[in-house]
Amino acid sequence: MELLVTTLTIFVLAIFVGFEVITKVPPTLHTPLMSGSNAISGITLVGAVLSSGTQHTTLTTALGFAAVVFATINVVGGFLVTNRMLAMFKRK
Repeated sequence: MELLVTTLTIFVLAIFVGFEVITKVPPTLHTPLMSGSNAISGITLVGAVLSSGTQHTTLTTALGFAAVVFATINVVGGFLVTNRMLAMFKRK
C-alpha cells in the first residue's frame, strides 16, 4: 500500500510539473519542441515494439500492441503537425 501511495504521488507531481512547463512555452518555440517530442515518441515506439515482442503473457502482448499503435499515431501526427507549421514559413 505504501508503494502505491508513493507511486501515485510521483505521478500526480509529474502531471503538475509537466502542465506548468508546457504552458510556459512561448509560441515561437513550439516547432522545435514538437520535433524534440517526436524524437521522444520514436524512442517510445521502439520500447513498445520491444515490449510487445517479449510475449510473456497474452496481456503483455496486447498492451504492447496497443502501445505500438498509440506511439505510431503520436509520431505520425507529430510529424504532420511539424511539417504543416514549417510550411507556413516557406516562401510562396
